[in-house]
Amino acid sequence: MSAPSLKDLTSQGLVYAPGVWDGLTARLADQAGFRALCASGFAISAGLGLPDAELYTMSENLDAVRTIHAASDLPLVADIDTGYGNAVNAARTATKFVEAGVQGMFMEDQVSPKSCPICVGDPVDLITVAEATGKIRAVRDSIPDEVLLIARTDARGDEAIARAQAYVEAGADMIMPVTKTFTSVEEWERCHSEVGVPLMATLTASTWTERDFTPEVLDQIGVRLALLPTQILMAATGAMQQALRRLASGEPPAQVSNDALPHHEFVDMIGFSDVEAMQRKYLPAERTR
Repeated sequence: MSAPSLKDLTSQGLVYAPGVWDGLTARLADQAGFRALCASGFAISAGLGLPDAELYTMSENLDAVRTIHAASDLPLVADIDTGYGNAVNAARTATKFVEAGVQGMFMEDQVSPKSCPICVGDPVDLITVAEATGKIRAVRDSIPDEVLLIARTDARGDEAIARAQAYVEAGADMIMPVTKTFTSVEEWERCHSEVGVPLMATLTASTWTERDFTPEVLDQIGVRLALLPTQILMAATGAMQQALRRLASGEPPAQVSNDALPHHEFVDMIGFSDVEAMQRKYLPAERTR
């Protein structure tokens, strides 16, 4: 029996999806018990050593999504940024991501190259509503009905609600306000009421939505998909910084390793026993020693 699709899961209630960026993080999130994954653009960009400013290409993002999908069977929602061009480019982008195995995708209405709104001080530049709705229609016409199309808006207040209504009319299944779109739970609730479709929220680390959006609040404001896009990235980065600084300072490696995941636990987690079982099954006996 196959696992429920992302569309089925979100139709039944709230789903949390942690932000992953490679096969290791996908495997860890799967083993932790999550029901869905998010290919976080912020984290994928960071994995390339870059800020989240659409510096990486569509193909680099796509490669990361393929790696994530190969490491886990969980339903995957992908960040396709601005679609990497106009409506025609966005349609091709969406098609390639569906071929890579995603069951949902979100696309924003920023001018390309985009900027992460929580990393810049001023409001970001947006494309016109006409251009944004054209891109949404093009994507919707290019992907199967069962794939969730989530329209992100970086507008604020009343403009965000007006844009969200237009995006739903153009074919979006969900609307994704960003952390700066609204400043209160009441505004989120109003958005859900006036737009008429479920919302997706990003509980980005160190933002007000991470702090205030409890499961009860998320249900109240109509959120069915809650992303945890940067928590794993920040935790891993902090742990790696600490370990590297200790090693660079001359601390004995064995002492640093004492505070880390034991080697045998990592070996078990990453699946060596499965590979060894296949070797015993398929390789000549003399090749398995």
